[in-house]
Amino acid sequence: MIKVLLADDEVLVRAGIRAILAASPDFEVVAEAGDGREAIELARGHRPDVALLDVRMPVLDGLDAAAEMRRAVPGVAVVILTTFSEDEYIAKALEGGASGFLLKSGDPYELMAAIRAVHRGAAFLSPQIAHRLIQQVTGGRMSRRSAARERIAVLTPREREVLTLVGAGLSNAEISARLFLVEGTVKAYVSAILGRLEVRNRVQAAVLAYEAGLIPHD
Repeated sequence: MIKVLLADDEVLVRAGIRAILAASPDFEVVAEAGDGREAIELARGHRPDVALLDVRMPVLDGLDAAAEMRRAVPGVAVVILTTFSEDEYIAKALEGGASGFLLKSGDPYELMAAIRAVHRGAAFLSPQIAHRLIQQVTGGRMSRRSAARERIAVLTPREREVLTLVGAGLSNAEISARLFLVEGTVKAYVSAILGRLEVRNRVQAAVLAYEAGLIPHD
């Protein structure tokens, strides 16, 4: 059972998400909040596995709430859910430690897939947002690819292999099975990769993998 916290200032939106999640037996909505500050307090009390945070909320918005929640409750995975797709929102959410970013206009199955993915330790971006990020980071493709390849040159062949699978959205457990490694070893590889590349999280590492050409894209 994946424990989920919902935070959105619109009651009808929360009701709709709750109804979607109720259709699957592996989700349990343990708390609901109408603003970011309330969401943080509820996260402290209920210790959810995943928090779904709207971007625009009173008192404290979802972006600032995400960063503070990750500090207060390190075990929670944060998914930002919004109707807005401006680049600055995406960048700030990822900087704050969010593991996923979804548009409210997305498919309900996409929402459920995102929750399951971040709960496994993977990252998840809606297809529209992933496309925007890829376009953004490959805008000056040749120069950016060259710079990215220089950055990943510090990695060992095995670390590059792990980075490629992180970029493909695999969790540590899935990478472990794919490479026939102990999961603890994969976790150590991922931590080393983040440190050597000087990136904050798996999403930033995945973007760098795209820039360097490790992950094929259109």
